[in-house]
Amino acid sequence: MGKIIAIANQKGGVGKTTTSVNLAASLGVLEKKVLLIDADPQANSTSGLGLDVEAVEIGTYQLLEHTNSAKDAIISTNTPNLDIIPAHIDLVAIEIELVDKDQREYMMKRALEAIKDDYDYILIDCAPSLGLLTLNALTAADAVIIPIQCEYFALEGLGKLLNTIKSVQKIHNSALDIEGLLLTMYDSRLRLSNQVVEEVQKHFNDMVFETIIQRNVKLSEAPSYGENIINYDASSKGAANYLSLAKEIINKNS
Repeated sequence: MGKIIAIANQKGGVGKTTTSVNLAASLGVLEKKVLLIDADPQANSTSGLGLDVEAVEIGTYQLLEHTNSAKDAIISTNTPNLDIIPAHIDLVAIEIELVDKDQREYMMKRALEAIKDDYDYILIDCAPSLGLLTLNALTAADAVIIPIQCEYFALEGLGKLLNTIKSVQKIHNSALDIEGLLLTMYDSRLRLSNQVVEEVQKHFNDMVFETIIQRNVKLSEAPSYGENIINYDASSKGAANYLSLAKEIINKNS
Protein backbone atom coordinates (compact mmCIF):
# COMPACT_ATOMS: atom_id res chain seq x y z
CA MET A 1 0.00 0.00 0.00
CA GLY A 2 1.64 3.21 -1.14
CA LYS A 3 1.80 6.26 1.09
CA ILE A 4 0.83 9.57 -0.50
CA ILE A 5 2.70 12.57 0.90
CA ALA A 6 1.92 16.14 -0.15
CA ILE A 7 4.74 18.68 0.17
CA ALA A 8 2.96 21.92 0.88
CA ASN A 9 3.41 25.49 2.01
CA GLN A 10 1.54 28.42 0.48
CA LYS A 11 4.70 30.54 0.71
CA GLY A 12 6.94 30.41 -2.33
CA GLY A 13 10.70 29.89 -2.10
CA VAL A 14 10.73 27.63 0.95
CA GLY A 15 12.23 24.59 -0.79
CA LYS A 16 9.07 22.66 -1.75
CA THR A 17 10.24 21.64 -5.21
CA THR A 18 13.83 21.09 -4.09
CA THR A 19 12.47 18.78 -1.40
CA SER A 20 10.00 17.01 -3.70
CA VAL A 21 12.59 16.22 -6.36
CA ASN A 22 15.47 15.30 -4.07
CA LEU A 23 13.48 13.38 -1.50
CA ALA A 24 11.87 11.38 -4.33
CA ALA A 25 15.28 10.62 -5.82
CA SER A 26 16.71 9.68 -2.40
CA LEU A 27 13.84 7.30 -1.65
CA GLY A 28 14.39 5.78 -5.11
CA VAL A 29 18.09 5.25 -4.46
CA LEU A 30 17.15 3.57 -1.17
CA GLU A 31 15.17 1.06 -3.27
CA LYS A 32 11.69 2.39 -2.68
CA LYS A 33 9.41 2.68 -5.69
CA VAL A 34 8.45 6.33 -5.99
CA LEU A 35 6.08 8.46 -8.04
CA LEU A 36 6.44 12.24 -8.02
CA ILE A 37 3.40 14.27 -9.06
CA ASP A 38 4.05 17.82 -10.19
CA ALA A 39 0.96 19.75 -9.07
CA ASP A 40 2.47 23.21 -9.53
CA PRO A 41 1.73 25.13 -12.77
CA GLN A 42 5.32 26.42 -12.70
CA ALA A 43 6.30 22.80 -13.47
CA ASN A 44 9.67 23.10 -11.72
CA SER A 45 9.70 19.47 -10.58
CA THR A 46 9.16 18.44 -14.20
CA SER A 47 12.04 20.52 -15.55
CA GLY A 48 14.14 19.72 -12.46
CA LEU A 49 14.11 16.06 -13.50
CA GLY A 50 15.23 16.94 -17.02
CA LEU A 51 11.87 16.78 -18.81
CA ASP A 52 10.87 19.31 -21.45
CA VAL A 53 7.81 21.04 -20.00
CA GLU A 54 6.65 22.22 -23.43
CA ALA A 55 6.55 18.64 -24.70
CA VAL A 56 4.24 17.39 -21.94
CA GLU A 57 1.05 16.08 -23.51
CA ILE A 58 -0.48 14.13 -20.64
CA GLY A 59 0.17 15.29 -17.12
CA THR A 60 -1.43 16.51 -13.90
CA TYR A 61 -3.94 18.64 -15.83
CA GLN A 62 -5.40 15.65 -17.67
CA LEU A 63 -5.30 13.64 -14.44
CA LEU A 64 -7.46 16.22 -12.63
CA GLU A 65 -9.79 16.65 -15.59
CA HIS A 66 -10.12 12.84 -15.70
CA THR A 67 -9.54 12.92 -19.47
CA ASN A 68 -6.64 10.47 -19.00
CA SER A 69 -5.86 7.91 -16.33
CA ALA A 70 -2.91 8.20 -13.96
CA LYS A 71 -1.24 5.29 -15.77
CA ASP A 72 -1.38 7.27 -19.05
CA ALA A 73 0.39 10.21 -17.44
CA ILE A 74 3.32 8.37 -15.81
CA ILE A 75 6.78 8.89 -17.30
CA SER A 76 9.87 7.07 -16.04
CA THR A 77 12.94 9.18 -15.23
CA ASN A 78 16.67 8.47 -15.41
CA THR A 79 16.76 8.05 -11.63
CA PRO A 80 16.39 4.51 -10.25
CA ASN A 81 12.85 3.62 -9.11
CA LEU A 82 11.51 7.12 -9.80
CA ASP A 83 8.56 7.94 -12.06
CA ILE A 84 6.87 11.31 -12.54
CA ILE A 85 3.50 12.67 -13.57
CA PRO A 86 4.63 15.95 -15.13
CA ALA A 87 3.00 19.39 -15.21
CA HIS A 88 2.51 21.94 -17.94
CA ILE A 89 1.60 25.64 -17.76
CA ASP A 90 -1.98 24.55 -18.71
CA LEU A 91 -2.39 23.55 -15.10
CA VAL A 92 -2.98 27.25 -14.31
CA ALA A 93 -6.48 26.88 -15.78
CA ILE A 94 -7.52 23.88 -13.72
CA GLU A 95 -8.78 25.87 -10.71
CA ILE A 96 -11.25 27.77 -12.88
CA GLU A 97 -12.32 24.64 -14.76
CA LEU A 98 -12.96 22.60 -11.63
CA VAL A 99 -14.81 25.33 -9.79
CA ASP A 100 -18.34 24.23 -10.74
CA LYS A 101 -17.63 20.49 -10.81
CA ASP A 102 -19.17 18.17 -8.24
CA GLN A 103 -16.72 16.75 -5.71
CA ARG A 104 -14.02 19.02 -7.12
CA GLU A 105 -11.72 18.52 -4.12
CA TYR A 106 -11.58 14.75 -4.75
CA MET A 107 -10.38 14.71 -8.38
CA MET A 108 -6.79 13.78 -7.53
CA LYS A 109 -7.78 11.27 -4.85
CA ARG A 110 -9.95 9.40 -7.35
CA ALA A 111 -7.35 9.53 -10.09
CA LEU A 112 -4.69 7.99 -7.83
CA GLU A 113 -6.79 5.10 -6.50
CA ALA A 114 -5.86 2.86 -9.42
CA ILE A 115 -2.09 3.25 -8.95
CA LYS A 116 -1.68 3.78 -5.22
CA ASP A 117 -0.58 0.19 -4.67
CA ASP A 118 2.04 0.30 -7.44
CA TYR A 119 4.37 2.53 -5.39
CA ASP A 120 5.89 2.68 -1.91
CA TYR A 121 5.65 6.48 -1.89
CA ILE A 122 3.77 8.99 -3.99
CA LEU A 123 4.99 12.55 -3.43
CA ILE A 124 2.96 15.57 -4.57
CA ASP A 125 4.79 18.85 -5.18
CA CYS A 126 2.10 21.44 -4.38
CA ALA A 127 1.65 24.93 -5.82
CA PRO A 128 2.57 27.89 -3.57
CA SER A 129 -1.06 28.72 -2.78
CA LEU A 130 -3.96 27.30 -0.82
CA GLY A 131 -6.22 27.01 -3.88
CA LEU A 132 -8.05 24.03 -5.34
CA LEU A 133 -4.86 22.39 -6.59
CA THR A 134 -3.36 22.23 -3.11
CA LEU A 135 -6.73 21.25 -1.65
CA ASN A 136 -6.87 18.31 -4.10
CA ALA A 137 -3.37 17.24 -3.04
CA LEU A 138 -4.23 17.42 0.68
CA THR A 139 -7.48 15.51 0.15
CA ALA A 140 -5.62 12.77 -1.73
CA ALA A 141 -2.69 12.57 0.70
CA ASP A 142 -2.10 10.39 3.73
CA ALA A 143 0.32 12.93 5.16
CA VAL A 144 1.89 16.31 4.52
CA ILE A 145 5.47 17.57 4.80
CA ILE A 146 5.76 21.30 5.45
CA PRO A 147 9.10 22.87 4.45
CA ILE A 148 10.02 25.94 6.51
CA GLN A 149 12.98 28.08 5.53
CA CYS A 150 15.32 29.24 8.30
CA GLU A 151 14.71 32.91 7.61
CA TYR A 152 13.04 35.91 9.20
CA PHE A 153 9.42 35.34 8.14
CA ALA A 154 9.63 31.56 8.54
CA LEU A 155 6.62 31.13 10.79
CA GLU A 156 4.51 33.72 9.03
CA GLY A 157 1.70 31.96 7.19
CA LEU A 158 2.32 28.69 9.01
CA GLY A 159 -0.79 29.21 11.16
CA LYS A 160 -2.86 29.69 8.03
CA LEU A 161 -1.53 26.47 6.51
CA LEU A 162 -2.15 24.50 9.72
CA ASN A 163 -5.73 25.86 9.79
CA THR A 164 -6.22 24.73 6.19
CA ILE A 165 -4.90 21.27 7.11
CA LYS A 166 -7.32 21.20 10.08
CA SER A 167 -10.29 22.07 7.88
CA VAL A 168 -9.25 19.45 5.28
CA GLN A 169 -9.10 16.91 8.12
CA LYS A 170 -12.54 17.97 9.29
CA ILE A 171 -14.31 18.10 5.92
CA HIS A 172 -12.47 16.11 3.26
CA ASN A 173 -9.85 13.79 4.67
CA SER A 174 -9.98 12.79 8.33
CA ALA A 175 -6.96 10.51 7.86
CA LEU A 176 -4.58 13.34 6.85
CA ASP A 177 -1.55 13.39 9.10
CA ILE A 178 1.35 15.81 9.43
CA GLU A 179 4.43 13.78 8.45
CA GLY A 180 6.67 16.54 9.73
CA LEU A 181 7.96 20.09 9.53
CA LEU A 182 11.18 20.27 7.56
CA LEU A 183 13.68 23.05 8.22
CA THR A 184 15.34 24.14 4.95
CA MET A 185 17.99 26.63 3.79
CA TYR A 186 19.80 26.44 7.10
CA ASP A 187 23.09 28.31 7.44
CA SER A 188 24.88 27.49 10.68
CA ARG A 189 26.91 30.74 10.50
CA LEU A 190 23.80 32.89 10.78
CA ARG A 191 22.41 33.65 14.19
CA LEU A 192 18.98 34.04 12.62
CA SER A 193 19.06 30.51 11.18
CA ASN A 194 19.83 29.11 14.62
CA GLN A 195 17.08 31.20 16.22
CA VAL A 196 14.49 29.93 13.72
CA VAL A 197 15.53 26.31 14.38
CA GLU A 198 15.18 26.84 18.15
CA GLU A 199 11.85 28.62 17.75
CA VAL A 200 10.33 25.92 15.50
CA GLN A 201 11.64 23.08 17.68
CA LYS A 202 10.32 24.80 20.81
CA HIS A 203 6.81 25.30 19.37
CA PHE A 204 6.41 22.06 17.45
CA ASN A 205 8.96 19.69 19.09
CA ASP A 206 7.97 16.15 17.96
CA MET A 207 6.53 17.38 14.66
CA VAL A 208 9.93 18.60 13.40
CA PHE A 209 12.18 16.29 11.38
CA GLU A 210 15.60 15.66 12.93
CA THR A 211 17.16 16.18 9.50
CA ILE A 212 17.78 19.82 8.63
CA ILE A 213 18.43 20.80 5.01
CA GLN A 214 21.45 23.07 4.85
CA ARG A 215 22.10 25.82 2.31
CA ASN A 216 24.15 24.19 -0.41
CA VAL A 217 25.39 25.56 -3.73
CA LYS A 218 25.08 22.16 -5.42
CA LEU A 219 21.39 21.98 -4.46
CA SER A 220 20.79 25.29 -6.22
CA GLU A 221 22.80 24.28 -9.29
CA ALA A 222 21.30 20.83 -9.91
CA PRO A 223 17.90 21.92 -11.37
CA SER A 224 19.55 24.05 -14.05
CA TYR A 225 21.12 20.81 -15.36
CA GLY A 226 17.79 18.97 -15.12
CA GLU A 227 19.25 16.74 -12.42
CA ASN A 228 18.33 15.81 -8.88
CA ILE A 229 21.07 16.17 -6.27
CA ILE A 230 21.85 12.43 -6.18
CA ASN A 231 22.61 12.31 -9.90
CA TYR A 232 24.28 15.73 -9.91
CA ASP A 233 26.63 15.34 -6.95
CA ALA A 234 26.05 12.38 -4.66
CA SER A 235 28.91 13.46 -2.38
CA SER A 236 27.48 16.93 -1.68
CA LYS A 237 26.06 18.08 1.62
CA GLY A 238 22.66 18.47 -0.08
CA ALA A 239 22.65 14.81 -1.14
CA ALA A 240 23.61 13.71 2.38
CA ASN A 241 20.80 15.81 3.88
CA TYR A 242 18.10 14.43 1.58
CA LEU A 243 19.29 10.83 1.99
CA SER A 244 19.11 11.35 5.74
CA LEU A 245 15.54 12.70 5.41
CA ALA A 246 14.56 9.73 3.22
CA LYS A 247 15.92 7.30 5.83
CA GLU A 248 14.06 9.15 8.59
CA ILE A 249 10.78 8.83 6.65
CA ILE A 250 11.37 5.15 5.85
CA ASN A 251 12.11 4.40 9.53
CA LYS A 252 9.05 6.34 10.63
CA ASN A 253 6.83 4.37 8.26
CA SER A 254 8.30 0.90 8.67
